[in-house]
Amino acid sequence: MNILIKSAKIIDPKSDFHNTTQDLLIEKGVISSIGSNLKNPNNFKEIKLKNLHISQGWFDSGVSFGEPGYEERETIENGLITAARSGFTSIALNANTNPIIDTNADVAFVLSKASNSPVTLLPLGALTRSSKGEELAELFDMKTAGAVAFYDYKAPVTNPNVMKIALQYASNFNGLVCSFPQESRISRNGVMNEHISSTRLGLKGNPALAEELQVARDLFLLEYTGGKLHIPTISTAKSVALIKDAKTKKLDVTCSVAIHNLCFTDEALTDFNTNYKVLPPLRTQADVQALIEGLKDGTIDMVTTDHTPIDVEEKKVEFDHANYGTIGLESGFGALRTVLTTKTCIEVLTKGKTRFGLESWPINIGNPLNATLFDPDENYTFSLKDIRSKSKNAIFEGYPLKGKVYGILSNRKIVLN
Repeated sequence: MNILIKSAKIIDPKSDFHNTTQDLLIEKGVISSIGSNLKNPNNFKEIKLKNLHISQGWFDSGVSFGEPGYEERETIENGLITAARSGFTSIALNANTNPIIDTNADVAFVLSKASNSPVTLLPLGALTRSSKGEELAELFDMKTAGAVAFYDYKAPVTNPNVMKIALQYASNFNGLVCSFPQESRISRNGVMNEHISSTRLGLKGNPALAEELQVARDLFLLEYTGGKLHIPTISTAKSVALIKDAKTKKLDVTCSVAIHNLCFTDEALTDFNTNYKVLPPLRTQADVQALIEGLKDGTIDMVTTDHTPIDVEEKKVEFDHANYGTIGLESGFGALRTVLTTKTCIEVLTKGKTRFGLESWPINIGNPLNATLFDPDENYTFSLKDIRSKSKNAIFEGYPLKGKVYGILSNRKIVLN
């Protein structure tokens, strides 16, 4: 990869050139020079774009595709192209496939599918066999095969002893355990946040308490066992407070929030649009504000698009019967910019990498270039033409966004929109 990038504003606090506009000369995938008005004696490809910004490559800690088993929703190949064109140089792939990714052979399969991609795929192995919550999967074998963490996607581990053993066992090889924050015996069959809106709409409620009980339980277990815990997609103000308190105790815990939970409240469900049916559900404005503040003060470590392709047959049904989930890769950055500054956006899109075992390369001379190119200020309305996923279940369709992605430079490859 030989390129000259012209007049790009570098957004990277770990770079010697942070917050300055520079040219970058890339030779064989490595940054050979950074400066003003760099020459191009070897006639390399030049990239010169309006309001061009560059940062370290973005990471999404929770993406679902479908393959193997649900290729009608999304394939790994098209999913990774979508991720690249959405600005992500690395993604963690959820284990909710058919079969569930719960053996070293399953991990090897998805890695083989991504071997030549510009996007680095990091497999998440299931925490329990078939994600049923009953007995641990082959954690160490999957770790050896390349799994970066263990997570039963959207499937709470009901038995606290299973979670206790998981934390203890995984700590023997520095394994990262993920736990979906929902107490199913409280949430039961609720389909939206339990609040005034659910009463008005006549829909069964999933209370904030269901999440907060599970978060509290898992933090108690972490304090007892040690180990490493990641809590994906928290959605309530109390969850933020519980995790903030755990961090003051120096517990080894991180958490993420889905971008759509920062942008919408349960008021959005007025017309029963099933694209707004997500898990955890959209909560109240007070919860949204607490989540945003949690990102700003570092309590919440990272964001995720929680990208979940669902085919139309499972969305174009009554709200009670529709499947949970929305695609989010394509809209992720533009939606995030509507609630956060450029600086904070880049911070929460990049700092999760180290938690999942990825090396982070600052934009400095002599380092390999793993970067995202973007314009943080362009305003537009997200529509079907912006969707590259096979499935079209987009919560942000028709929503005003701010910030567009130009592409990525990663794994010695270039992807530009």
